[in-house]
Amino acid sequence: MLNNMRGNESAIIVLHEIYGINPHIKWVCEHYSEAGYDVLCPNFIKSDLGYFHYNREEEAYQYFVNYVGFPYMVHEVGKILINSRAVYKNIVLLGFSVGATAAWICSEKENTADKVIGYYGSRIRDYQTITPRCPTLLIFAKEEKSFNVSELTSVLEEKKSVNVSVLDGKHGFSDPFSKNFNEQSQRRASELVDEFLFRGRETKSNPER
Repeated sequence: MLNNMRGNESAIIVLHEIYGINPHIKWVCEHYSEAGYDVLCPNFIKSDLGYFHYNREEEAYQYFVNYVGFPYMVHEVGKILINSRAVYKNIVLLGFSVGATAAWICSEKENTADKVIGYYGSRIRDYQTITPRCPTLLIFAKEEKSFNVSELTSVLEEKKSVNVSVLDGKHGFSDPFSKNFNEQSQRRASELVDEFLFRGRETKSNPER
């Protein structure tokens, strides 16, 4: 678990991709810590393995399938959410790829996160019947090899409290360490996330309004 806790009222739980807590995920955690959030980042890769480099994608995928999987990931995140509820006023789940799918699955549970954000959660296509109980922002890459983005997003856009954005680029476009990095789309995604995170915070801090 990678934690950066400074006693803030709001926390972001970052869920990594199949590669583990790599430089990109550390970069994300540092960004939100500097933005004033406590950050919790569970590690679903055995500590002795470190993290998988991008050139070991197939090995990383097989590790996830054989030793992690969505049921275990969701169960562990659920425990973190329960413990965090006693500490934080606002909890955000932020996931990338498989982490985004896990966050999506968690969004349906009661007393879970206040908001959910998912970047290119391709396996969400296997969980289209889920209806989040909290505001949810899903960001997809326009180019995906494994599924039809427009078909999936058209279904998701019909769900209440779900915002969907499709940006130019390929899977991993928001990762500056990836060959698929798209600076323009990464910047736009960050703007969308910032707007989404800010929405409602002023209401909670000023309930008399």
